[in-house]
Amino acid sequence: MKETGYRRKDALLYAKQWALSRNPRYLDFENMGGDCTNFASQCIYAGSGVMNYTPTTGWYYNSGWDRTPSWTGVEYLYKFLVGNRSVGPYAVETEEAGAQPGDIVQLGNADGFYHSPVIVYVSPGHIFVAAHTYDAYMRPLDSYIYEKARFLHIQGVRSW
Repeated sequence: MKETGYRRKDALLYAKQWALSRNPRYLDFENMGGDCTNFASQCIYAGSGVMNYTPTTGWYYNSGWDRTPSWTGVEYLYKFLVGNRSVGPYAVETEEAGAQPGDIVQLGNADGFYHSPVIVYVSPGHIFVAAHTYDAYMRPLDSYIYEKARFLHIQGVRSW
């Protein structure tokens, strides 16, 4: 395997283009539990260009019916990114201060994590995100109501 790097600029350009609309290449999961993690995965893919086709535990999307749980599920995306030792993007959980544009923040409450916005801009003390389900671009993270947040810093991408 080789390290190919995460193209943050490409992820951010994708987020800007599709935050307030839908890319017809992907099924819209808005009325099937939410589209936020699907959108986050699309942004990550724009910045990585590599999917992991490991059945069940990988991270890929061929169609709405041929995809892994990690492409659209908040907790599954987290487990894939922080546990991936193979092909595709990988991340570490970090503090808010370690978050960069192109990373993911997941919001939660006592029942677990439920939302996966994409970080699109960081300034001292402020993070701005793009998201689907409640479509947003450059929305201040502190305008959301949540009990806890975890920040996933994408460290890189591996390919064959």
